[in-house]
Amino acid sequence: MSGFSSRTGFSRTWNALSQALAQRQAQGLPWIDLTVSNPARVGLSTLDPGLLATPGALTYEPDPLGLRSAREAVVAYLASRGAAIHAEHLLLSASTSEAYAWLFKLLCEPGDNVLVPAPSYPLFEHLARLEGVEVKPYRLPRAHGFGLDVGAVAAARDARSRAVLVVNPGNPTGHFLHEGELTALAGLCAETGLALLSDEVFSDFAWAPEPDRVPTVAGRPLPMLTFSLSGLSKVAGLPSLKLGWTHVGGPPERRDEALARLEWVADTFLSVGTPVQRALPAILAQHVPRFQTALLERVRENRRQLVSARPRGASWDVVPAHGGWSAVLRIPLAPGEEAMCLALLDAGVGVQPGYFYDFAGGAFLVLSLLPPPEVFRTALGTLTAVLAG
Repeated sequence: MSGFSSRTGFSRTWNALSQALAQRQAQGLPWIDLTVSNPARVGLSTLDPGLLATPGALTYEPDPLGLRSAREAVVAYLASRGAAIHAEHLLLSASTSEAYAWLFKLLCEPGDNVLVPAPSYPLFEHLARLEGVEVKPYRLPRAHGFGLDVGAVAAARDARSRAVLVVNPGNPTGHFLHEGELTALAGLCAETGLALLSDEVFSDFAWAPEPDRVPTVAGRPLPMLTFSLSGLSKVAGLPSLKLGWTHVGGPPERRDEALARLEWVADTFLSVGTPVQRALPAILAQHVPRFQTALLERVRENRRQLVSARPRGASWDVVPAHGGWSAVLRIPLAPGEEAMCLALLDAGVGVQPGYFYDFAGGAFLVLSLLPPPEVFRTALGTLTAVLAG
């Protein structure tokens, strides 16, 4: 016996890409990082420090659900995006990751499972495992633009499934949930008793108008328990300010019971700092509009450059998408994802392989659209040359 819980027995073996990057950095060789996910690292999110110098910032007045003023600020923020909600149905946490941990505690007994999309960001398995919960993937078919297929959700479900998780829009696929998909999913959830967890951290970052897009499930009259998650890390590009929010919806009796239980969970941790809660109204009203405008301008320009850089008749394609901060390339099966990533890194550009996100049915690369356009343009020259072989 090791004396440690199996829940924390994660692999610490470096993969070939990590080893190659560490070697490159040890040699002092330059590279362009097309895996960057922190806007602050690429000059996109500079917060006025004065916004944090609020009256009462150092006064400790714990509220398990979060300070009322902070929750009211989230209500106003979501109202500007068409969602009519009440502060009583909001819960603040230090991050969406923490919110997931609380929701897994709320909904699942050890050994139960949550249905998660594939491809998607590779975080949910780790968060669930730490709570003694399993994940069961449901495939997002490429034929549907990596959109939700309720038949795939139903096929993945078993007797111990307690919730289905959607990422809206998908990360890194950039597909938004649509009204018909939500209607079909709501029917399945109502029939089977599944709760819905909707990760909406990238929801503000749509590249263009799109019919029937669902920006958020918050405030929607849905027949199942719903949890809509977001926070400052993506909405404001401020991962250093640890604050996320969860809106709880669904049938009133179930919703109120969920909130009462979550209040106990949150009261056990009281993890959200007072300064960021006091500053939240100003951050959402003053910083967020400037940040999101600048980020969307950059992401649209970089994606335009990427699409334009593809030579006519090239063996690779840019996968269609509608939002988010990433681009996905479909590449030939040979030499494969890892070999192509290693070749690109050797040429001075870092990208991610599709298998990091559980892509299937082909070979894919994932690129960040956050770098400055002149840096991205330089990286594209290397990318297109290496992909051309």
